[in-house]
Amino acid sequence: MNLNKKDWLDIFENSLSWIVVLAMFIYGGAKIIQFEGAIDINKTIPELSGMEIMWAFYGYSKSFALTLGALEIIGGLLILFKKTRIIGCLFTTTILVNVILQDIYFDVNLGALKAALIYQTLLIIILWIHRQKLINGIKMLVLSTGAFNLKTKTVLKFVIAFLIFATLRILEYFITTT
Repeated sequence: MNLNKKDWLDIFENSLSWIVVLAMFIYGGAKIIQFEGAIDINKTIPELSGMEIMWAFYGYSKSFALTLGALEIIGGLLILFKKTRIIGCLFTTTILVNVILQDIYFDVNLGALKAALIYQTLLIIILWIHRQKLINGIKMLVLSTGAFNLKTKTVLKFVIAFLIFATLRILEYFITTT
């Protein structure tokens, strides 16, 4: 049996995907116990390290940590299957960018930051492999396909959208300040 270039690219992509999937399953599943006892810190806020503050924050709400874990597992599941891999990579990127930023700003263990950076790099490589599909999808979403595309219609839509936006912001103000 001869494997061609496309076969090798599929093998490579699957290998990268499985690394991220396994990590998302492990990190997502670990959220069940990861922050246990985190709020039992007997220090004042100024005495806490950034990582202790973050740990206490996540440890305060078990349901929040479980939600994050579920989202990581969902991201892994989406990446696992070829048909949902691109969506899974984009979905998981939002999670990993958040993790990376928290690891940097809260001075979390360097190993955790390196792991998140590796997984994000693998997702970027997978997205690069599918770059033409991504470009086509973005073009389809962004470019106008309507035959009737007058500038006045665009301006009218913008004005209406702005009026709805302003109305909703005013409504939000009254709802949140009373």
